[in-house]
Amino acid sequence: MNRKIKKYFSGLGIKKYKDIDPDEIFLDSSNLPEFDTHQFEGRLEKPISKTSLIVLALFFVFIGMVYVSRVWALQVKGGDMYILKSEKNRLRNTLVFAERGIIYDRNEKELAWNVLGEDTNFSFRKYVDIAGLGHVLGYVKYPSKDTYGFYYRPDFEGFDGIEKFYNDRLRGAHGLKIVEVDALGKIQSENIIKPTKDGSNITLSIDAGVQNKLYEKIKEVATDLGFVGGAGVIMDVHTGEILASTSYPEYSSQVLTDGDNADLIKSYVNSKRRIFLNRVSNGTYTPGSIVKTVMAMGVLNEGVIDPNKKILSTGSISLPNQYDDTKFSIFKDWKAHGWVDLKRALAVSSNVYFYEVGGGYKDQKGIGIANIEKYAKLFGLGEKTGIDLPGEVSKPIPSPAWKAVNFPNDQWRVGDTYNTVIGQYGFQVTPIQMARTVGAIANYGKVLQPSLLLGDTFSVPRVLRTLDIPRKYFDIVHEGMRDTVVSGSAPGLKFLSVEVAAKTGTAQVGRGNQYINSWLVGFFPYKNPKYSFAILMEEGDLEGGAASVRVMSQILDWMSVYVPEYIK
Repeated sequence: MNRKIKKYFSGLGIKKYKDIDPDEIFLDSSNLPEFDTHQFEGRLEKPISKTSLIVLALFFVFIGMVYVSRVWALQVKGGDMYILKSEKNRLRNTLVFAERGIIYDRNEKELAWNVLGEDTNFSFRKYVDIAGLGHVLGYVKYPSKDTYGFYYRPDFEGFDGIEKFYNDRLRGAHGLKIVEVDALGKIQSENIIKPTKDGSNITLSIDAGVQNKLYEKIKEVATDLGFVGGAGVIMDVHTGEILASTSYPEYSSQVLTDGDNADLIKSYVNSKRRIFLNRVSNGTYTPGSIVKTVMAMGVLNEGVIDPNKKILSTGSISLPNQYDDTKFSIFKDWKAHGWVDLKRALAVSSNVYFYEVGGGYKDQKGIGIANIEKYAKLFGLGEKTGIDLPGEVSKPIPSPAWKAVNFPNDQWRVGDTYNTVIGQYGFQVTPIQMARTVGAIANYGKVLQPSLLLGDTFSVPRVLRTLDIPRKYFDIVHEGMRDTVVSGSAPGLKFLSVEVAAKTGTAQVGRGNQYINSWLVGFFPYKNPKYSFAILMEEGDLEGGAASVRVMSQILDWMSVYVPEYIK
């Protein structure tokens, strides 16, 4: 039967094949069962080839070699360096802030000192609560650090006044300590590796009590009479030491140092009264008649007039107009003074007298503009005094050369000389210049460098120059300045317990000359000069010419009661 079947299929032409392997079935299939091939259904896994294994092995060997080489670099080649770095991660360098020097007045009263801060590594700066010291002391800015605790500005920085001028002396030198911390940053130990050097203390020649009273009187008079500001300075005529130096209005050193009263600081900045201006050394003002003291010295030394010769002041003098003979240029006195000699001209402040002896008139010879400039400079005007305050300024004395620069299309005229000799035109001075100038008149010709330090480098008077002018001429000017008080333009100083020699000045300023600067300079005691002074009341009503006299009379009255040692 089987043979018949086989024969039957043979007859149909069907070939005889060997059995089919399972792998061949899968290879030939068309995924009849509909396996999900993306999930690897119906697929056979192929064994990993030897080549792949070798490549993988080589890769791991390479990684291992890199790791070993890096370990060798860290542990062997750079081991010492990284050990040091590791130690530094545990040992932290920290600044140790030096204490800023203390500032005292001449009586050892603390004016600026330090108080240890609770949340900082440095002390806070504190200032005495006494008005009148702001511009002298100045203020400071504290060290500053970033969010990481790094001090990008490690030093106290002085701004203005003594804090700025003597900043290097006051700040000292910071120290350094090593702090050891654990992994959590807790301090384990501390060691100083560089000790601090505290700043040097400074003793000023200022008397804080006199300074305060002078400021209060200037403020009081300015408020009563409508002056914008004022300044006052008192200087020892033998040493140049400053007993008082104040400028109104002023800022608070404490407010600017603390920096947390934004509204008050903003009001300082926006004030039209120039609160940051130290009028004593940084403000220049038309002096008016106070420069007649210097002009008198020049007139006497040049011999252009006998001091006893009298000149008639009828209230003005007239010069023919060089362009029109029918017209005259009129130069006015502030009043008719009659016949005046040099001393009387100083006492009553006669303009006509100084017009004639300064620029000449008819048969009276004048010293001329060249000598006016010469003597102004000899007595310290037109140059900085060298006072130890930042930002001191000075303006040149008016002269033909000065006019050629400032008014190039206008020649110098006699009228310019007339105005210059009485302290007008382009004449500008500072109160400290005038205090020194009058001091040189008081001490018979020694031009000093003013200082705010008591003793120190100025223990020997800093005499910049000694003027070769006969003593008798100084005496004549002294007498004329005393007459100013006794019978002249400063009667408010007459009935004091100390004899004063003085000179007043009233300079017109502002558009249309609607304001005045009221000046008073002088020295005391008259017969044995110890101190010179200069008082400026800035930009007030035309009726306030005696404002500066009122200030000085009140301060001298106070001094005679509370600090009589200065006026004896």
